[in-house]
Amino acid sequence: MQYTNFGKTGLKVSRFGLGTMRLPADEKAAIEIVRYAVDHGVNYIDTAYIYAGSEELLGKALADGYREKVTLVTKCPVIYSQSHADFEKFLDEQLRRLKVDYVDVYMLHNLSPGVWEKVKKYDGIPFLEEMRKKGKIRFKGFSIHNTFEAFKEVIASAPDWSMTQIQLNILDQYNQAGGTHGLQYAAAQGLPVVIMEPLRGGSLVEELSDEGRKLIEEFPEKRTFVEWCMRWLYSKPEASVILSGTSTLDQLKDQLRIFEHAAPNVMGEAEEKLITELRRTFEAQALIGCTDCKYCLPCPKTVLIPSAFAYYNRYMRTRDESIKKAYMSGSRKADLCVGCRQCERHCPQGLEISKLLKEVHAVLSN
Repeated sequence: MQYTNFGKTGLKVSRFGLGTMRLPADEKAAIEIVRYAVDHGVNYIDTAYIYAGSEELLGKALADGYREKVTLVTKCPVIYSQSHADFEKFLDEQLRRLKVDYVDVYMLHNLSPGVWEKVKKYDGIPFLEEMRKKGKIRFKGFSIHNTFEAFKEVIASAPDWSMTQIQLNILDQYNQAGGTHGLQYAAAQGLPVVIMEPLRGGSLVEELSDEGRKLIEEFPEKRTFVEWCMRWLYSKPEASVILSGTSTLDQLKDQLRIFEHAAPNVMGEAEEKLITELRRTFEAQALIGCTDCKYCLPCPKTVLIPSAFAYYNRYMRTRDESIKKAYMSGSRKADLCVGCRQCERHCPQGLEISKLLKEVHAVLSN
């Protein structure tokens, strides 16, 4: 495992970090994944209040001396907060879930436009300093799904952020907090940057086209698609930690293999050109960029939004008519959408969900 200094915190963290949004439902299997990661050098563990069951699971997985081996990171559910007092109420609940007295890094979660306004309204940044002084958190940061201008505003709002977390992958090089430009900007301000969604929740793997596979097979250096995605990221020296949410032990073992040589500045000109070509194959498919995070759920009309998008993307890739039949056999289809747009306020990808659901149903019901 490769390690890096985590900004001004004094922490030394693994460049591969374990995200826990997508751990398996089976508790024994999930604990095995967490402990296997720690036993093999991973010392950066990321969770959040809204990751169903994740904090409670980590409270069990990090028992028996594992807590002392890791930098434990979780996030404040600003979206659920209705007052300044709510922030500490949620943090205290999280500490109980995790069975700890403090967390190493505490982030304001998902600073989308609406969430950022709540942070300002309820004094979310002073709250972080209050908690640091009380000893409930050691370092303060934020994760963000927003524009580059908003990213700069958040960074400027406090002189002593300890870190930030942004979405970056081979398709989001110009999106989400400015993409690679935002990454470089934050690093220039002295902020370590943690990368989330390196595979867009696994959707990049599922949506790799035959043309993309052929490009990889014909390239002189033989690596898997997942390895190319991670290599493109860990080659960037400004990326301190790359998070990956593994769902199986085999996935974790593969990531550990990939990150054995996670050195910066390893991408050559030919490799960058390959990534450019792979990016083109994805853009040609015109798929919906859903990461299956499920932040859009529950829908008040019970639409299974991520499922509808998955059906659409599979059909657009394959043109397999059986996918239409499978979609139409369901009872919670996209046509139930009434355009309330409640889901859109929570989508980290900024998708126009109500508009897209109409397109999904038009295509799949034809």
